[in-house]
Amino acid sequence: MTIIDPGSLPGVPDAFQRLWTPHRMVYVGGQNKPVDASAEACPFCQAPKSADTDNLIVHRGQAAYVVLNLYPYSPGHLLICPFRHIADWTDATPAERAEIGELTATAMQVLRSVSAPAGFNLGMNQGEVAGAGIAAHLHQHVVPRWAGDANFLPVVAQTRAVPQLLSQTQDLLVAAWGDAVNPSLG
Repeated sequence: MTIIDPGSLPGVPDAFQRLWTPHRMVYVGGQNKPVDASAEACPFCQAPKSADTDNLIVHRGQAAYVVLNLYPYSPGHLLICPFRHIADWTDATPAERAEIGELTATAMQVLRSVSAPAGFNLGMNQGEVAGAGIAAHLHQHVVPRWAGDANFLPVVAQTRAVPQLLSQTQDLLVAAWGDAVNPSLG
């Protein structure tokens, strides 16, 4: 007779305190990647066409908008995207570059008020070879960081612990955006 330890069954908690993140397999497997580089296939072009709550949009500006990353590196990981379908920073107009910069600063202020990160990673990956998951549409990453948030999970398990649902993070950021220091962004 074989005795099965219930803790050894997939998905059942055990002494190892496994963190199951099956939703990440969609990203790892590339199922949500655009089929081509067109605006019609681009999630950053399609998101603003629907309700903000359906697409995790936190704020809409004149030339760009702020959205939660669907596959975040850390809680509150935001993307600043121009509405126009452009791939390269040099293709952005001066107004788009200015607004992306202002929205980045406001995003940092809002994240500080909501979750008090100790620092930020800011950046753009220009081109697929540089790490852009969606290279056809320019986007600025605003990644809040906390002391000790880089642990063994990303290295060993290719997993990140995100302790809050994206919809909960969106609600907090949307509420705080109106209180942001820079009222000129609307």
